[in-house]
Amino acid sequence: MSKIRRQRIRNSKNRIANRLRERNWEEQESPMFSASNIHYEVSNKHRGLSGGGIGVIHKLARHVGLITGIDANLELLKIHLPYHESDHVLNIAYNILSGGKCLEDLELLRNNEVYLDALGAQRLPDPTTAGDFCRRFEREDIENLMDVLNEVRLKVWQQQSEDFFEEAIIDADGTLVPTTGECKAGMDLSYNGVWGFHPLLVSLANTNEPLYLENRSGNRKSHEGAWSRFDQALELCQRAGFKKITFRGDTAFSQTEHLDRWDEQGVRIIFGYDARKNLVGKADDLPKKAWNRLHRPKKYEVKTEQRERPENVKERIVVYEREFKNIRLISEDVAEFKYQPEFCHTAYRMVVVRKNLSVEKGENVLFDDIRYFFYITNDWDTPASEIVFIANRRCNQENLIEQLKNGVRALNAPVNNLLSNWAYMLCASLAWSLKAWFALLLPEQGRWEEKHLFEKQTVLSMEFRTFLNAFILMPVQIIRQGRKIIYRFLAWNKWQTVFFRAFEQLHGKMIC
Repeated sequence: MSKIRRQRIRNSKNRIANRLRERNWEEQESPMFSASNIHYEVSNKHRGLSGGGIGVIHKLARHVGLITGIDANLELLKIHLPYHESDHVLNIAYNILSGGKCLEDLELLRNNEVYLDALGAQRLPDPTTAGDFCRRFEREDIENLMDVLNEVRLKVWQQQSEDFFEEAIIDADGTLVPTTGECKAGMDLSYNGVWGFHPLLVSLANTNEPLYLENRSGNRKSHEGAWSRFDQALELCQRAGFKKITFRGDTAFSQTEHLDRWDEQGVRIIFGYDARKNLVGKADDLPKKAWNRLHRPKKYEVKTEQRERPENVKERIVVYEREFKNIRLISEDVAEFKYQPEFCHTAYRMVVVRKNLSVEKGENVLFDDIRYFFYITNDWDTPASEIVFIANRRCNQENLIEQLKNGVRALNAPVNNLLSNWAYMLCASLAWSLKAWFALLLPEQGRWEEKHLFEKQTVLSMEFRTFLNAFILMPVQIIRQGRKIIYRFLAWNKWQTVFFRAFEQLHGKMIC
């Protein structure tokens, strides 16, 4: 970072630190919000943009070859009057990265002269044109776009340290996308009576990146088609050079007809398994010495003094005021045994968790209950308790799905049929991938390696709205000077040093 830029950031940081310093205040006669003589004017010369971080995102897209990759492999437009395929795809992703929540928000951006100048664009597609672009996709085109994004992903992964390639953990899950529309072709009634779609998401748990996204009708089973997406993810991670690969999924994804094949390919599998009658019988027949107490690690370490726990309001209402029936966990035990599923020629390791429960009503214990949870794996070396913890960490994919649904708002159905909505989901989820690539390309070497690594992991795990507020929605002045487009920051936040490290990294040689 240049000396003058570093000095200006330091001055901004010192000014805000001075304002927020601890002081012994005297009682104030007037409120802190004291502005009264407020005026508005329309600027003639100076022009500003609220989403000043969009420039570094566009530079990132060029740096990793995303734009050229889309235009070279996606052929949806016979002639480019005036837009290319990459313009349409990035238009949807940039809309979300600029704070937009739906296709209609494109209308605000395309009428923002400063936004157009910031991206060097004469004009942008309007919402109707963007929807028409999504309707041009056939299944083959969607697969091509996913392949392009994953080729770019491979280039980003190759910039990571050797530790990154120790193990790839691949998760899969389905989620319902409800819609109030009545004419969306391909939608159907889901298991819980909601009309809509049922997309499948296969992701890399290491970075929370969506590797494959497939839209399906709402009546489809959660695991339908998951095995083929697992195979694609396996090939992708093998090409990347990961030393070990693990598949994870809940009980719906324990597709036993594919376990032998994956085992022969060297994949570690850890899937939940239905508590069927024969398995419950086996667990009941295990000797007492086969069971070990399951001690779960603390969620976090208290870094300051232990504080007094506040009153459990929920427990007070459930137990004392309303006397609802309540199930309380008393303890957990873990054991294991060999098990050969019907469609397998090999016996696998079945890890079972026994939850010892107490069913209560008010303060009275009605009866004790035991429930079993099963996990099938071909990992015979890792302790059974650790297998349980690894399987449970798959729940973090629920956080990714939540971010794609309500943070990025990619898992929506704004267009008219299954394929066009699938295309929109893919274009919109690119906003999340660009966030991940921004974090992964942050340099971490040098004198401050430990600090920079911590910042990198923090940015990678940020919620989407937090990322927007920290890196994108920053007010800037846009200045066109010669052949340059200058983004001049008009305010400071604590992530600006990280932002400039990313920007300077993207000034380097383009990833090929």
